[in-house]
Amino acid sequence: MARQQQEISGESVAGAGATSGSGFVDDTRDCEARENAHRERGTARPITVVGNPVLHKECRNVTSFDDELAALIDDMFASQRAAEGVGLAANQIGVDLKVFVYDCVDDEGVRHVGSVCNPVLDELPAERRSLDDSNEGCLSVPGAYEALARPDYAVVRGQDAEGKPIAVEGTGYFARCLQHETDHLYGYLYIDRLSKRERKSALRQMAEGTPRYETVPND
Repeated sequence: MARQQQEISGESVAGAGATSGSGFVDDTRDCEARENAHRERGTARPITVVGNPVLHKECRNVTSFDDELAALIDDMFASQRAAEGVGLAANQIGVDLKVFVYDCVDDEGVRHVGSVCNPVLDELPAERRSLDDSNEGCLSVPGAYEALARPDYAVVRGQDAEGKPIAVEGTGYFARCLQHETDHLYGYLYIDRLSKRERKSALRQMAEGTPRYETVPND
């Protein structure tokens, strides 16, 4: 996911451990060190853009939690930083696997860093479905932003890089990121959720701009 046009600023807040008392992974601890370690081991790759077939179909489940997956996650963190994004799905660097990474702050300014394999979003009860219609952008639709209503709370469940079950909870901007990246792995871009007029506007913004980062040209 692309950074908001007016980014929320925040620093990492240390957590109490790997998992909170509610069973959710603590992704707020040692954010800077963990992100740096991934990025320094990885190599940035160019970003696929709307129209590339890998973005428009459901990705394959991760079944091998091995060194190759660990290296992919490192490359994804490096690619995310190079593109100045806050979230990145594997198919955005051309890899047909259900895994995404994130380095995102929530609306309280708390930084979250992590990765999720085989993510599935929880269905929210009606009382938790408060919608936020903030602008949204995507590294695979460079330079474009459109308002999109999404729940301001999200829970995604999946596996970590070792195959262990995890759950990640997000609010505000971070909730939007979790939903956005999970969508990618099932073949949906945020512009697919827009009206025809809004989608045309986003594609026009993309056509009129120049990406700040390397992209994969569509043949």
